[in-house]
Amino acid sequence: MGFGDYPAEYNPKVHGPYDPARYYGKPDTPFGQVKLGEISSWLMRRNKNPSAFMGVCSRAWWRWQHKYAQPKRAGVAAYMQLSLASIAFFYVLNYKRMKAHRRYELH
Repeated sequence: MGFGDYPAEYNPKVHGPYDPARYYGKPDTPFGQVKLGEISSWLMRRNKNPSAFMGVCSRAWWRWQHKYAQPKRAGVAAYMQLSLASIAFFYVLNYKRMKAHRRYELH
């Protein structure tokens, strides 16, 4: 599987048009239905290589796009979510500098 190829599990005759927000592999038990004693075996069944992580990120991005950014009557939710995410990201990046200035007296 190279960069930009369809997943190996995708079969156009079975699945129809390709949807980047869908996982075409074998379905497994959702995390919310896993019992405490089965968590270790559930984690061992996960694919832990970088391409699998990128696939998860890509599917999450396309699901977000289909739900918030690309509908015909999309509201401001996508813009608000992106702006709040960027605010939180830059707050985490600059936390050390803001923490250092916390006790300064400005008068």
